[in-house]
Amino acid sequence: MSINIVKKIDDLVKVSTVLISVSDKTGLEDFVPGLVKANPNIRILSTGGTYKKIEQILGKKAEKVLTPVSEYTGQPETQGGLVKTLDFKIYLGLLTETHNPDHQADLKRTGAVPVNMVVVNLYPFQQTIEAADATPEKARGNIDIGGPCMIRAAAKNFIRVASVVDPKDYPKILEELESMESMTSLETRISLAKKAFFHTAGYDQAIANYLRETSFNDIQGSYEEIL
Repeated sequence: MSINIVKKIDDLVKVSTVLISVSDKTGLEDFVPGLVKANPNIRILSTGGTYKKIEQILGKKAEKVLTPVSEYTGQPETQGGLVKTLDFKIYLGLLTETHNPDHQADLKRTGAVPVNMVVVNLYPFQQTIEAADATPEKARGNIDIGGPCMIRAAAKNFIRVASVVDPKDYPKILEELESMESMTSLETRISLAKKAFFHTAGYDQAIANYLRETSFNDIQGSYEEIL
């Protein structure tokens, strides 16, 4: 396997396309309008309940800036939201490198666009397993797949993508965007990437701990019928 060694990057990257898909919708009421204020021509890609929340927040402005991920990818969401963002166009948008001509050709060939910011937080796994009515099947259903993939892809490509996992970071991100013509700095993107990888590592650790501590009989007993 060959790995590209990037030698040329940009310090400042304009946030023109952002993908938002969050379980915890805290702070979106201020953050989303702030993104639009910083860049009135921004494009927001979103899914499911997050899409509906943003549509509600923006009102008529949503018609101009908000696009369902399913419309962008050309693929409908799987029943139950099982598959929403695991798509080639999404990951081209997250992982391609600005100064790589082959990557730019891939974007053009597929109609994908560079995503400059990912705003994602994960299914509430820890809260699910701590609930009084917790079952192994409820725990399994709350193992997030698409979220960690997007977070990791964005954090890996910190050379041009901001990975936002904590609503507490929204105000300082908006402050930077407002003061820098809707651009993020390399320093900010690296800081966010560090936080993102700690976030996904902790999430995976919680899942691993739960499975290690849950017996086969408990898991088996979670199902009414085993064929």
